[in-house]
Amino acid sequence: MAIQSHRPTTASQRFTAITSSKGLTKKRPEKALTEPKPKTGGRNVYGRITSRRRGGGHKQLYRRIDFKRLDRLDQPCEVIAIEYDPNRSAHIALVQYEDGEKRYIIAPDGLDVGTKIVAGTTATINDFNVGNNYPLSLMPPSTRVHCVELLPGRGAQMARGAGTAVELVSITEEGFAQIKLPSGEIRLVNAKCRATIGEVGNGDHNRQSLGKAGRNRWLGRRPRVRGMVMNPVDHPNGGGNGKSKGGGGGQHLVSPWGQLAKGFPTRKRSKASNRLILVRHNGKKPRGKK
Repeated sequence: MAIQSHRPTTASQRFTAITSSKGLTKKRPEKALTEPKPKTGGRNVYGRITSRRRGGGHKQLYRRIDFKRLDRLDQPCEVIAIEYDPNRSAHIALVQYEDGEKRYIIAPDGLDVGTKIVAGTTATINDFNVGNNYPLSLMPPSTRVHCVELLPGRGAQMARGAGTAVELVSITEEGFAQIKLPSGEIRLVNAKCRATIGEVGNGDHNRQSLGKAGRNRWLGRRPRVRGMVMNPVDHPNGGGNGKSKGGGGGQHLVSPWGQLAKGFPTRKRSKASNRLILVRHNGKKPRGKK
């Protein structure tokens, strides 16, 4: 999708640059595949704010996405629509099987209306087309995929955002697939995990400029106030008439509860999946790896 700008007849249009809707099907979502999405305002079941700066926003219907495609193996389906989804950065594709059942999937780049795709168990070299879904063990090295499972049968968990893709590096003798993530991290997953060919569409999503504060409010994002301009009672970085951090200046940036904001590792060393990471996103190998 290309970025669309406007003639600056208003102040906000001068700075607005959003993705074009060209190629999207102009219709309401499939009613049978939607469900209500109540607003939380960032509050938990006790009414306490656990996620700040949320509230308001346009009403949204949740579209149920088929991240597994397991009960329809080797059954081809046809793409009948490419739609906008307000719940994610990627676009979604409405597919229809031969018996008439419809489902939503994440729309990869290059998938067009009328294309036939399949989630298969066997494949030849000519079957690795955009939108087809196979186990990683069947794919050749250097294949770019998205919607990758972390555990076989669990459903897609990695590379689901707009413009993202994972590169298959190799298949090991132990039955693992070595993949390279968009961050640069190289890790192992079970070679039986399934993935979809191609990269997620709407790759220009991160190049958008909302242009005005009101568009943020439509998305349910409330204003953000910097900690440095707060009072010391409200934030550890507050005080100093907005010119220094609390306590004389020179402190590290922290959250209102004192958690370091920069340079602080948040991943637990005891996490079981650490053994599957070969190279971290910063190019360093985890502790204990040679």
